[in-house]
Formats: sequence, structure tokens, C-alpha cells
Amino acid sequence: MLDLFSSGMMSLWLDMAGVGSAAPNAASVLAWRGGIPGLVVAQDLAFGGIDAANPDLPAEATVREYLKDLKDKNLIDGNQGIWVQAGMVPLVSQQGKTLMPGASLTKIATSLASLETWGPDYQFETRFRATGPIRNGVLQGDLVVSGGGDPLFVWEEAIAVGNALNQMGINRVAGNLVVTGNFRMNYESDPLVAGEILRQALEGLSWSQDVVAMYSKMAPGTRKPQVTVVGSVIAEKFVTSGRLLLKRRSLPLAEILKQMNVHSDNEIAQMLADDLGGAKIVQQQATWAAGVPEEELQLVNGSGLGVENRMSPRAACGMMQAIARNLQTTGLTIADLFPVSGRDRGTLENRHIPPSAVVKTGTLNTVIALAGAIPTRDRGLVWFAIINRGTDWDSLRAQQDIFLQKLVQQWGSASILPLAITPHIDGARPALGAANRSDILVGG
Repeated sequence: MLDLFSSGMMSLWLDMAGVGSAAPNAASVLAWRGGIPGLVVAQDLAFGGIDAANPDLPAEATVREYLKDLKDKNLIDGNQGIWVQAGMVPLVSQQGKTLMPGASLTKIATSLASLETWGPDYQFETRFRATGPIRNGVLQGDLVVSGGGDPLFVWEEAIAVGNALNQMGINRVAGNLVVTGNFRMNYESDPLVAGEILRQALEGLSWSQDVVAMYSKMAPGTRKPQVTVVGSVIAEKFVTSGRLLLKRRSLPLAEILKQMNVHSDNEIAQMLADDLGGAKIVQQQATWAAGVPEEELQLVNGSGLGVENRMSPRAACGMMQAIARNLQTTGLTIADLFPVSGRDRGTLENRHIPPSAVVKTGTLNTVIALAGAIPTRDRGLVWFAIINRGTDWDSLRAQQDIFLQKLVQQWGSASILPLAITPHIDGARPALGAANRSDILVGG
């Protein structure tokens, strides 16, 4: 290890990884991947039953007690996977390298691949063009919407577009509403259906009570748009004619990922995976970025629906850490992409996870999973992944929460929230429909 890092560099790396003053055990081997600091990964030494590269006796005892409680309560059904590490130092593992259905822990891989590809500030663009001139408030031609893959183009976004069109003097479209490109509205990928929903939003005449409720929560002073489309909604693969009127930029990727993970939104996750090129691209990107073995992550989609999406608990931890490393120079942290216990609701509602823990949940018919990081006094940031097989969801979740509480009891609560998990994005208040993301390029 010392031939790869100077002692100073090693100390800096451990601090960045959340270990603090903890020193790596001799049994912990740090593998250097391609000379890239972000691809350092801890390799553990396994032995029968519970295995550990750097055995932490209290943690091992807690894991044994946890597994015994699951068995005594008849909650065990198949493999039970656990991986716990402090920074880059593995502490204790129970089948930590075994492939298991990861459920929505798959969204960790989708988040990581998205960050690696686009970066946290990336914004998808939905473009609007006109095939004719604007005269007396009427667009004399078609209004063409070209989708750029925004997975959160919803009612509020369409309302903002309608207001921008009104602002540039368009109240009526004499031609058709033409849908092209990768356009989805309210998660609807069928271009004709998505186009009809967009048309309804722009016209502002026949909104349902749900839409009116969403509109009422938008920024004060937001007007109800009035853009009537005289023609039909049609779909075209390619439309190159017309002048560009408007660009509508999505929420930054970090905020999209926050919404996806807080609510474990399968639709957003799958749309992002599709935009990236599919599940296998996500799998390749995630394993490379996290430095985990390829055989410890197998994906068939980006959401985690289906037991065919499998990962090891170690891989889940590795991907979470890779996301934290990716964000180190951005001013954001992993807490800006995932739900924070005691701060965000969504899938954490009714959970009793230690405060300030940053986690991702996962649920399938026979899978309850949880992965993330908890701040402690003695071990710094402790990264963990738990994959339970069983059908009693409430009991399994309760036992996971108790397990994490016991770890915090052993290592103490952090007196100061680590910068590495300090949140900046408020997941409860996404700025959907914000007017400042509409770039008007043509005057009326």
C-alpha cells in the first residue's frame, strides 16, 4: 500500500472517504484502479459465516444479534446480505459479495451513471419551434416541440412554457402541435398522448382539480396560460424546419435525482436509464466509476423492478461512495441526491433510521433493502448496505432501523454533521415551473 501512496496522501484520502483518524487494518488491501484516485476500492478477506477484512468486534456481535433476531422472528427467507465499512476500511460482512436482488438500490447505479455522464448541473432541453410567422398573436403555422429527454417535464413545466409563449405574443397556433424527439410529459412516452396532455396544459381551459391544485402551489403571480392550438396533435420522427422560439431547461440533474431517490420513482429512473442507453450501459458506467467487480452488479433496467436486477451489498456501498467522490468538487453532497433521515419524507416516512443518515431504500415482493451512510463519533462516516429476503416488510424495515441504531449506540453520535453529508437541496420544494428556466429566443 505504501508504494502507492505517501503517508500524507493516504491520510488525505482517508479523510475524504470519511474515515477521519481511523487507520486501515493490515488485512485491508487497497487496490489501485488505473491510477485514478476515485477508483480505490477496499478488498476484504472472507471466512465462513460472517467475514471481515478489518473485524470490528462490536459490529460483528451486532450483526450476529441482528441475524439471530431475524431468524427468531421467522423473517429469514434465503440469503441475508450485510456490508459495513468506515470510509474505505471494511468492518464486517455477511454474504457481502454475494449477488442478491437489489430492488430500488438499483437507482444508486442509475444515479451514479447519470452523474458520470452528465454531471450534477446538467439540464435537459425541450425546444419549441414555429413553422410560420407570428401575426397579431397567432402563430401562422405549426408549433413543434422537440424533446430532449427531460424525465420531469410535468404540468408545472408545461404551464411555464405556456406563459413564455404568451409573453412572446403567442395566444393561438393556427396549425398543429407537432411532437418530435425524446419528448415525455407526465411520464407518458407515447408522443400523441404526451402531446395531448401538453396541449391541455397550454390551453388552460379544461384542467382537472389535480392540475388546479398543482398550479396553486406554483410561484405567486404565475399566470394561467392561454395558447389555443387549432389543429391536431401529430407525431413526427424528425422535423428540421421552423425557427427556434423557446428553450425550456429542466431542473438540474441533481434535483431530478433527489426527487427520484426520495420517492423511489421508477418512471424517472427508467427514463434516465433509457437516455443513458439502457441498463447495460448503466451497469458498465457504475461498476467502472465505483471500482467494484463486474460480477457484483447485474442490471436489466434502471429502476430495480424485478429480481433480475442483482447486486452485492459491497457493490451498493461502493456505488454510494463513488457518488460522494463525484460530488466533492461541486459544492453538493450525497445528501443532495438521496433522502436524509429526519429531513426528507418519501420512502423514509414512518422509518426510525438514525438522524442525518443518507440512505436509499428498496422494496420488492420478497426484498427489503437499505444502503447509505450514517455519521458516527468514533468511526466517522459508516457506509452500509443491508439486503433482506423476506415478505414481512414492516418487520424487516423495523429490524433494519434497530440494527443501525445499535451501530450508532456503539460508535456514538457525531457531534457535528460531516460536510460530506451536509444537504443543500430541499427535496420537498423542487422549483417545478420556475420561469427562469425558459429561454425566450424570439420576440412577438
